[in-house]
Amino acid sequence: MRIALGNDHCGYPMKGEIMAWLESMGHEVEDCGCHSDQPVDFPDIAKQVCSAVTEQRADRGIMLCGTGVGAAIAANKIRGIRAAVCHDYHSAHQCVEHDDVNVACIGAQIIGPWLAKDILGAFLSAEFSTEAHFRRRVQKLSEMEK
Repeated sequence: MRIALGNDHCGYPMKGEIMAWLESMGHEVEDCGCHSDQPVDFPDIAKQVCSAVTEQRADRGIMLCGTGVGAAIAANKIRGIRAAVCHDYHSAHQCVEHDDVNVACIGAQIIGPWLAKDILGAFLSAEFSTEAHFRRRVQKLSEMEK
């Protein structure tokens, strides 16, 4: 799978380990920055990750920031993006299966890399349900963007 990975300065310490893990799992990773622990504005990084997804350079996006919340808010402002904060295994797979989420947001100051890997494994292996009621609901979300 092609993954767009982005982080702010709070997510930077976790990024290297997550990127190496994603690549070891056979994923192609586009590094959308940032590249140091110097402060950056997370909306700028979210825009880069989401552009990779909406332009189909990436199948899914991952954002690492302090809590994941700001990244999710920023990502959800972009048409075609459905982002969720994922801090537990169940939410990570169910958000894809039921809501066709395409960007996972992780709070690097909330959870550690070992849990992030479990969560991202669930997120990346999940597929959007073919059940009509889930498809109908996501279609309504798309209509709300217009």
